[in-house]
Amino acid sequence: MKSKTPLKIVGINLILFGLLFGLVSFNKEFLRPLSTPNSLSSIFTGSFPNFIAAYLISLAPINAVIIRKPEKSQAMAYLSAIIVFLVLAIEEVKPMWGASTHFDTYDIVASALGSAMAILTYELLKNAKVFKNPI
Repeated sequence: MKSKTPLKIVGINLILFGLLFGLVSFNKEFLRPLSTPNSLSSIFTGSFPNFIAAYLISLAPINAVIIRKPEKSQAMAYLSAIIVFLVLAIEEVKPMWGASTHFDTYDIVASALGSAMAILTYELLKNAKVFKNPI
């Protein structure tokens, strides 16, 4: 069963990457064009990629922590989410990879919420019965 662990981690992370790509593309192609400029929906659709990136990218290392259950699991999960947030916040302030074209406070808030949501997901999964007594 141990030999399947790395494949399980990679498989779940590939699904997370696919979700990230698909949701960001769906937002860009369908939701964003429907929102009116300078409206609340415009803020949400504009910041959604940051939220979903922080959430799903933070879940990738959390996935490995949940499956492998290493010592100091909680610290590793929290630290990975914080690092993801910091990288996205720095990218927003000082663009490194061209993902951000201008500074937007809402994007930083969305990144913080996404990372916090990943930590909340970790806590929920950590306490789920299915992970305590797997079949």
